[in-house]
Amino acid sequence: MKVFDAHCDALLKLWRNPELTFQSSHHLQVSYQGLKAAGAKIQCFAVFVPDDIVGDARFQAALDMIDLFYEKVVKPYPDIKAVRTKEEIDRLEENEIGVMLTLEGCGPVANDLTRLQTLLRLGVRSVGLTWNYANDLADGVLEERQAGLSNLGIEAVKMLDAEKVWTDVSHLTEAGFWDVMELTDRVIASHSNVKVLCDHPRNLNDHQIQALIKKDAMMGITFVPYFLSERSPVHIKEIIKHIDYVASFGGVRNIGFGSDFDGISETVKGLDSYFGYDLLINELQKHFSEEEVRGFCYENFVERITF
Repeated sequence: MKVFDAHCDALLKLWRNPELTFQSSHHLQVSYQGLKAAGAKIQCFAVFVPDDIVGDARFQAALDMIDLFYEKVVKPYPDIKAVRTKEEIDRLEENEIGVMLTLEGCGPVANDLTRLQTLLRLGVRSVGLTWNYANDLADGVLEERQAGLSNLGIEAVKMLDAEKVWTDVSHLTEAGFWDVMELTDRVIASHSNVKVLCDHPRNLNDHQIQALIKKDAMMGITFVPYFLSERSPVHIKEIIKHIDYVASFGGVRNIGFGSDFDGISETVKGLDSYFGYDLLINELQKHFSEEEVRGFCYENFVERITF
């Protein structure tokens, strides 16, 4: 079964450790061998510049990660193709895997939207305005003041909308979420779960989930254990619970996955890397129809691509 995964942080690990190879490194949860073994069809690679990088070095780090994407993820493998459009995805051959750039947080952009436009021209197709804290565009979920978008953030969302690029509301405050929902229909939550099932600031409440469904937007259920359950260890059944809950609002066609592989050190039992997708799919097939599982794994995200 084909897999569309809306979020991983493998580029950060490759950037942190130049000795790593994408081929099969045991230090990576997303690797070439894992993608091939688990039936990956589209994998999104986040450009995430951590907070310990400051000033103009942040934009340079983002450029370096994009260079790694093309040099280490795409170039060595004839069956890995960088994709930017729905048409390019549709043209993938049976044995080919599409890889797509996303931006997790606009810290590297600072207050210069020309930088954001540059990243779009380099292939970024989904943009989260912030990470967990504030930047020039918006507040993140852990920022104490819990504000929404700045004037620059509003301008950025309008730019993304004009470019038909997704605005990703994962990591935004609730106020920022509603600001984005007013500004664009090209919206996703790439890696967020259900707040009523696990009371974590990164999860979405019922009103937010219903609003995404009303826009026919996607919600990527993530494998971060502490977004799934307040108990430990966490098992795949917890993922099933979050899917069930979103589906109960009529959102069965709005559910996908955003694993956050390589952005997590703790993992769901049996889902410690991309190789675990097979086990997840087997469990999904016990609870949902074949059509629904194909939707969760791949079709729902692809059908809602706006670019």
